[in-house]
Amino acid sequence: MSRALRVGGMVPLTTLDYPGMLACVLFCQGCAWRCRYCHNPGLIPPRASTEVDWRRVLLFLQRRRDLLDAVVFSGGEPTLQEGLPAAMDEVRAMGFHIGLHSAGIKPGGFAHALRHADWVGFDVKALAEDCQSITQVRGSGAANWRSLDALLASGVEYECRTTVHWHLIDPSRLLLLAQRLQALGVQRFAVQMVRTASMLDTQLPSAPLQAALPELWGRLRELFPAFVLRG
Repeated sequence: MSRALRVGGMVPLTTLDYPGMLACVLFCQGCAWRCRYCHNPGLIPPRASTEVDWRRVLLFLQRRRDLLDAVVFSGGEPTLQEGLPAAMDEVRAMGFHIGLHSAGIKPGGFAHALRHADWVGFDVKALAEDCQSITQVRGSGAANWRSLDALLASGVEYECRTTVHWHLIDPSRLLLLAQRLQALGVQRFAVQMVRTASMLDTQLPSAPLQAALPELWGRLRELFPAFVLRG
């Protein structure tokens, strides 16, 4: 049931998380991967003391029906929760567009949730063969890219995005990743520079944007009709 959805936090208003719309972001509690650069490790455990009761979420959204266009279900990894599709439908019935941020950790759960979404921000962790070095979970690359295949076949609008920490992915691997995405027909790709203020792996060094990469960004702009560099 949707009331069982575990929400670890929320952003009441954002213009960044659903293209062209004013949105609220709900951070669903729980994640099965342990991405070393994760900037919100408090969302990894399946339960947390700071969860927002689902009824409070619905009351908040009811008061914002004339102010917001969309609600984005983010994480953590929202598709791990069985109550997600019902929650998405409940919010849609209030008149909101539905966004989903996901890495497709469980392809079956992702495919189910995909049918309830209007737009997806899909987190491509790395090349399939490189994912485990980021997620610390065996088989994560196969799951990530299998879910990507489902997304591309679905007809749902989307953006693919990759978070970059230069100690975990180098420019040549990022370019190869982008070339594989372009070959699959991806039109919109975003590179998100890692937030280093708080990371799950405290041994990872701070990795600011390398200034000497104009050639790489130029190549990516050639590959994708819509390329975005964030952070």
